[in-house]
Amino acid sequence: MLEYTLMHKNIPVVDMVIDETGFIAKLPKIHDERHLPVGVRISNTGINRKVLNDWWLSRSIPASRDGLTGALTVLGVSSPTLLIEKCFGLSLSDQYWICQKNSSLKWEDINFFTNDFSKDVGEILFGHEPDGSVSLMSPDNTSDGWLKKKWIILDGKRYLMKGGSGVYQQEPFNEVVAAAIMTRLGIPHVEYTLTFEDDKPFCLCENFVTPDTELVPAYRVRESFKKDNRDSQFTHFLRCCDNHDIPDVIANLNRLLTVDYIIANEDRHYNNFGFIRNAETLEWLGAAPVYDSGTSLWYNSARVGQGVEGKPFNKSHDEQIKLVRDLKWFDFDALNGLDEIIIDTLAKSPDIDESRRNAIARNVLDRANRVSQRSQQKPSLLAGIDAKQAKVDRNSNDENDDTAPAKKKEHEI
Repeated sequence: MLEYTLMHKNIPVVDMVIDETGFIAKLPKIHDERHLPVGVRISNTGINRKVLNDWWLSRSIPASRDGLTGALTVLGVSSPTLLIEKCFGLSLSDQYWICQKNSSLKWEDINFFTNDFSKDVGEILFGHEPDGSVSLMSPDNTSDGWLKKKWIILDGKRYLMKGGSGVYQQEPFNEVVAAAIMTRLGIPHVEYTLTFEDDKPFCLCENFVTPDTELVPAYRVRESFKKDNRDSQFTHFLRCCDNHDIPDVIANLNRLLTVDYIIANEDRHYNNFGFIRNAETLEWLGAAPVYDSGTSLWYNSARVGQGVEGKPFNKSHDEQIKLVRDLKWFDFDALNGLDEIIIDTLAKSPDIDESRRNAIARNVLDRANRVSQRSQQKPSLLAGIDAKQAKVDRNSNDENDDTAPAKKKEHEI
């Protein structure tokens, strides 16, 4: 077992004893409970060690990550949990780290925001064999998510490179499409660009967390307070945000849920959106820009237009969009020509044929039109779709082919 102090930049938070499996076994001393990770509650008996362990282990690469098993063998560790200590628990999402007892290390000496880091872990996670000795000092040790990804430095800036999955490898293209939609609607978001490596598509996005700020996932906020059985998941979440004094929550959720409806996002779980706060003053600055929208646009389904489940507040997108009470901000005219953007972006993929591209564009515009109707705006984007494609759709012989225009698989909104 090794003794560490959990640090928040240079602020000691709590002493921890971590066992040989990577779990927190003991918490000998609390230094500053205000700087405990959000969601880690303290009672008369002290810190809830289970909750702190959940937070700590959530920093590790998930077991579902593509190619992880082989990468761990090359890296010489038995589990992703053990990789956390190899980089002092440092991340490019927040300012927490662990300092070994009696060490003189400072956050300025080792953080990944202002110091270089090893490319070895990322390359190995991408299936590349190392040339020589391997350094485990990398933010890839603490990167979340199941898709293949790695952090890189370009012109001194930190970028996350993320891949796709399945037959279509569609997620990188979806991120670009979603960003284009949000640009037109004026929704703060992360910008994504396309790149290719080993003939596989990836998207690149610059880190939006700075050395002075940190991302707090919505999950941590939700877990901050006990849920009243009378409250819905949505009401409970709003209560938690209100208790933290996070600004403009409802306005930002209105926009997030709307764009998720339009792109048929299937995976907006509580760790796929969040809030930004100052890491030293703990002031909440507001919602994080929208990120991780790739699991959308029927990304892994051959049946474009079929009903998909929603997250996080309701499994039905049609029910979830009803939580959006204000659509005055929704500029329907700004989405003119969206079908061309979708088709042109997806055309860069060798795995997405013309029929699929056109079907995705039509279904997205159909969903945007439903939002428009809900906001009492009358024009229809569908009128602008290529007439030739509309004819192909009308002549479809397969009643069950969901690559044809959406047959209102979900209830009208």
